[in-house]
Amino acid sequence: MSDLPILGAALNVNALETHRRLMLDKHRDLELQDFWPAEVLNGDWTPLVERAKSLLDGHEGRVGIHGPFWGFNIDSVDVDVRQVVRKRLLQGLDVCEALGATHMVVHSPYSTWDYNNLDNFENARERKVELCHLTMKDAVRRAEDIGCELVIENIEDKDPHARVKLAESFDSPSVKVSIDTGHAHYAHGSTGAPPVDYYVKAAGNALRHIHLQDADGYADRHWTLGEGTINWHAVFDALAKLDSNPRLIIELRDHAGLPASIANMAALGLAQ
Repeated sequence: MSDLPILGAALNVNALETHRRLMLDKHRDLELQDFWPAEVLNGDWTPLVERAKSLLDGHEGRVGIHGPFWGFNIDSVDVDVRQVVRKRLLQGLDVCEALGATHMVVHSPYSTWDYNNLDNFENARERKVELCHLTMKDAVRRAEDIGCELVIENIEDKDPHARVKLAESFDSPSVKVSIDTGHAHYAHGSTGAPPVDYYVKAAGNALRHIHLQDADGYADRHWTLGEGTINWHAVFDALAKLDSNPRLIIELRDHAGLPASIANMAALGLAQ
């Protein structure tokens, strides 16, 4: 058991208080999910950070946040929208600095439509990358300065390689890759994308973060691990070949399923 990977969790501060003992028993990696709404980022979030730090007293796992994402993409063509996205990303990194966080999740700009159409227009792939650089350049510099990684998570991505190439294009230690297993399974079941373990293989050692959730291949379920149809043996076999030590973050719709998720993966001999 001691050689098996240790699973962390994505929790809000209230859920962290509920599951604090579980998170500290093996110093599990944590992702706080209180800091993506604009209302929070535009307000005084310092009491929330202080509460989280108090709850994490004695915790030795890695800590990160889910960055802002709602209502925008990182490849916006509109210059005014781009300014708002820049602001949100920098606000998220301000939280990271205050919290001592070492990762912030950023959503991929690649859609199902892109898969079918990026090669239908001249230089569309290059233009998409250029727009992401225009949006993220300040955030990348800020992340480098504070020792934080921006991890780009697949959302609709049908091509598991495009997002990896985007991360590599920044040539920065602070831009890496994230995988959401449920999103990948949705894309596999509903849009003809490869299975989840192929996303792991495509990312290789650029993979620094993974959202673990179970699903049915039809929708973004965020079910307890073991309750859906993801081939977890294939996923963990692919992860075992990596040297990048990605954060293994269980991300559930119902946080009450966290202990069962860990127990189910332990029963399969995959994680602890």
